[in-house]
Parts: sequence; structure tokens; C-alpha cells
Amino acid sequence: MVYPKIDFYGTEDVFPKKQILARIETIKDRKDNFSLDELADMFSPSLAAAQATKKEIVERNIVSKIALDFFVERTGAGEPLPFDQLLQLYLQDKLLQTGEMSLDEGGVMLQAVGEHYPKFQGKNCELLLIRKMGVSTFLIASSPVELYAARLNIASCIEELKLKLL
Repeated sequence: MVYPKIDFYGTEDVFPKKQILARIETIKDRKDNFSLDELADMFSPSLAAAQATKKEIVERNIVSKIALDFFVERTGAGEPLPFDQLLQLYLQDKLLQTGEMSLDEGGVMLQAVGEHYPKFQGKNCELLLIRKMGVSTFLIASSPVELYAARLNIASCIEELKLKLL
């Protein structure tokens, strides 16, 4: 089931039930620590003005201390971190936490997102990590991503080749 949402401009968006329930849980969990205005800001579409200090990032458990230290070391980020840097840091932490990216790859990811995300800002997009023969490449692509990759099943090709050679 989906629920409509009317934004400030009168445009209707539709949210899946799962997303609405997650928002309700977030509000319930944070209602004692944040004002109504702060909660509203959390769900507002414009976060460009959002920022946080390194202390706030650690205290609020936004990312791991290791990810924050690595980010600051690589980028020389000052205080407070603006939203675009918070996003880079958050993406880096998520990929490190899942084990899908190494710290070395984290530096490449930070550079790619820092350089190319502004072209996609405000659009639905995805960060892709492609690794071949130990070399990592990061892509940012508009969502939904449609990629073409040539694939051949080698075992099937061997069987076909055998039949042609006989």
C-alpha cells in the first residue's frame, strides 16, 4: 500500500507503507530529544543548509569514529561539516561498515563523489562500485541505473565449441 504526500508546492508524492512506518518509528524514537521543528527539518527535502560538528557526528553516532578520522585526514575537513561533506562521509561509512569497500578505496570514493555528485544533486542517483582485477572504479548514475554487461557462460561455450570441432 502507498500513501500520498502533498508537499509545500501542492505536488503529490506517493510513499510506500514501509517508508511511512520507518518515518513514524524515527519520529517516535526521537520525539523526546528533538523539537517538533527539528523533527520537521529532518524530513524536509532541502538539507543543503544542514551541518554538524565532528563532536556532534560522534555523539549522535552518525558514522563511526574510524570513518570520521579517515575522512578528516583525507579531506582536511574543518568545522562544522556542511551537508555535502556529511553525505560523502556517510556514504563512505556505509560502504566500510558493510565491508564492500576498503579504506584505500574510500579515498577514491571520496574523490569521485566530491567531484561528480554536484552534477546529480537534487536527482535520484546511485553510487556504484565496480572492481575488476583489484582495480576499483566508482560511478554515479541516475536512477534507475541501466547497465549493459556482456556475459558468456564459459562452460556452455566450451560445449558449443566441442560440438563444432567434432
